[in-house]
Amino acid sequence: MNTFFTAFFDNLPQVVSGLGVTAEATVLGALFAFVLSFVLGLAAGHRNIVVRGVSRVIVEFFRGTSLYVQLFWLYFALPLLTGYQLTGLFCGVVAFALNFGAYGSEVVRGAISAVPRAQWEAAVALNLSPYQRMRRVILPQALAQMIPSFTNLLIQLLKATPLLWLISAADLMTVIQQLRDRTGESLVAYLTLLVCYFVIASVLTFLMNLLEKAAKARLGQHTGARGLFRSRSAASAESTAVAGTGAM
Repeated sequence: MNTFFTAFFDNLPQVVSGLGVTAEATVLGALFAFVLSFVLGLAAGHRNIVVRGVSRVIVEFFRGTSLYVQLFWLYFALPLLTGYQLTGLFCGVVAFALNFGAYGSEVVRGAISAVPRAQWEAAVALNLSPYQRMRRVILPQALAQMIPSFTNLLIQLLKATPLLWLISAADLMTVIQQLRDRTGESLVAYLTLLVCYFVIASVLTFLMNLLEKAAKARLGQHTGARGLFRSRSAASAESTAVAGTGAM
C-alpha cells in the first residue's frame, strides 16, 4: 500500500493530467451530447415524416450498437477511410456525444410530450409563433423534467470514460493502471480509482441538482429538507405560465 501511494504522489503531475483528460472528455462529450439530444429530440416531433424518420434511424442505430464498438470504429476503422489518425480523446468525445446524445434525445422527446396539452393550446391562442411557443412556454417546463434524466446520463458518461484507456488516451484510468503495473498493488490502485470516480460523480450530481432546483424555482416549485417537491402554488403558476409569457 505504501509503495502505491509513494508512486502516486511522486507522479502527481501525471495523475492530475490524467484527471484533466477524464474531465475534458466528460465535459465535452456531455456538451455535444446535450446539443445532439435536442436536435434529434425536436426532430422526432417534426411534422415532416422524412425528418422524423432520419431522427429515428440515427437514435436507434447509436442506441442499438455498443459504445465499445463505436469507440473502436472511430479510432481504428475511420482512419482507414480518411487517411488521418484521430486522437484518442477526440474519438472518445465523438463516441460519447453520439451514443449518449441518442439516449438523451428520448429524454427530450418524452419531456416535451409530457407538457400538458392545455399549455400548447394556450400558446396557440396567444398567437405565438412555433419558435416562440417552444422557447418561451414548452421548453422551460420540459427542461425541469429533463434534468434528473440528464443527470443520470452524465454520470453514465463519466463511468464510460475508462474506455479511453483502450485507445491510448492518457486519462485517469491509464495513469492509475500504469502505477498499478509498476507497483503491483492492484487492490489499492483500483480502490483509489473507485474513490476518484465516486468523488467526481458526487460533484457532478450536486451541480446538476442545483440546476434542477433553479429550473423548478422558475416554475414556482422549491426544494424542502426531504427533497424536491411541488409548492402549493406550483399548479397555478404552471397554468398561468403562458399568460405570463404573453405579457413579456
